[in-house]
Amino acid sequence: MAVKVLFSRRFLKNFRKRIIPYPKLSKKFDQRVNIFIRKSNDPILKDHQLTGTIKHLRAFAITGNYRVTYQRLSVNRVIFIDVGTHPQVY
Repeated sequence: MAVKVLFSRRFLKNFRKRIIPYPKLSKKFDQRVNIFIRKSNDPILKDHQLTGTIKHLRAFAITGNYRVTYQRLSVNRVIFIDVGTHPQVY
């Protein structure tokens, strides 16, 4: 079942600043999000639950250092919260 993705204002702002200026990173982002939409539990995404004050969020990997944090709203709906390097989003 495909996942419907919504975007927070914070995600959109950081996406424009941290991803769009870098064509290779932007392409990798598109590839990983397409995988996420089709099969959100694909092992290549390294999807995981977060801990501490952001334990209500999950994250998946775009590259070794870039992550997307998101919140699951229902079985087939999520909202992307933030995108950036590991230190930027955690």
